[in-house]
Amino acid sequence: MLFDAHVHLSDEIFIPYIQSILLSLKELNINACSVTVDFDTSNHSLSLFKNRRDIVTQFIGIHPQCAVNKHFNELEKFKNLFFNNIDDIDGIGEIGLDPTYNKTDNDIIKQKKIFCSLLDIAEKYKKPISLHSRKSVDDIINILTTYKVKKTLFHWFAGNKKQLKKMMDMGFFVSYGPASVYSKDRDIFVKTTNIQQILVETDGPVFYSRCFSNFPSSPISCLPSVINHISDIINISYFDLVNVLKENSEQFLGKKFPEIKN
Repeated sequence: MLFDAHVHLSDEIFIPYIQSILLSLKELNINACSVTVDFDTSNHSLSLFKNRRDIVTQFIGIHPQCAVNKHFNELEKFKNLFFNNIDDIDGIGEIGLDPTYNKTDNDIIKQKKIFCSLLDIAEKYKKPISLHSRKSVDDIINILTTYKVKKTLFHWFAGNKKQLKKMMDMGFFVSYGPASVYSKDRDIFVKTTNIQQILVETDGPVFYSRCFSNFPSSPISCLPSVINHISDIINISYFDLVNVLKENSEQFLGKKFPEIKN
């Protein structure tokens, strides 16, 4: 079993061929963690994958970019969606902070309010979280120290060695994606990450101009390549790493993967 820890399966780019993706996930024995960015994608995701829990792990969230626009006013709608579908929701994500999207001081306030509101839910209902932390790792870690969130993933880690060390000490997970295939900087981080705290992702449908022929990434297109590259970097066989990643993924989610339906 392979696990894509962070992919936007409800993105409009995937819509024309989502059924083909689902079929391929089943055939390739891949479970994909579908994350969302706002109320609409969350609602769409729950509708699309409600009966595919065997191959799709459902996280719903409000991305920091969305938190500073009209979606700020949809927080209550989002909460109602969560409570009405709580048994079908495995975690909260994509959530976090990102100063890149802030144009005013009020935008900072909006991001933090949305972020903390969703952390409240994750803590109360013991849900793991998938974090967006660009240029905000330290701020997020400081906020997390005031919560007792079940499990935490810093998706697409892009901090520094000191921050990575702190994450390892705090028991957080970090995930690496397609950029690690060509980025020497990522190789350094991978080598210094506790193997029991590594996850892999595609963050699809991101387009990668330096690998995968600039096609949108997806679990079925490039996840094995990411795993293979990491196995080379840390000097472990591909299949041994697959087993480690499966254990890490189940530890992060707090449950075993279900059997894939026929």
